[in-house]
Amino acid sequence: MTPLGAKIRELRAKRGVSLKEMAAALSVSSAYLSALEHGKRGKPTWFLVQRIISYFNVIWDEAEEIQRLAELSDPKITIDTSGMDPKATELANQLADKIGGLSQESLAHLLHQLRVAAVKDRI
Repeated sequence: MTPLGAKIRELRAKRGVSLKEMAAALSVSSAYLSALEHGKRGKPTWFLVQRIISYFNVIWDEAEEIQRLAELSDPKITIDTSGMDPKATELANQLADKIGGLSQESLAHLLHQLRVAAVKDRI
């Protein structure tokens, strides 16, 4: 499941909306919406993200959060490390090889460390 998929599922559950109902309202198939939630489809278009925001009638911070999650929800990411330090290539390959076996705790820890490093390095 992608970060956006988890958020959509959370919003649907809070509002008691079925996948089929939401899909019909957004003019997409329920199969597509299910695949989007489960990370089997790439990140949605900007237009669809705006329709999702409108559908749930969210504003300001929550709308921005949905947009941010959509940007971070491509389940088939490619990392180009050409021209970077060899450690960047090693890190990308190690992560690709091992990410499927990491625990929730390890994933949270690595994500936190990356955020701390990004602030420190002002990325």
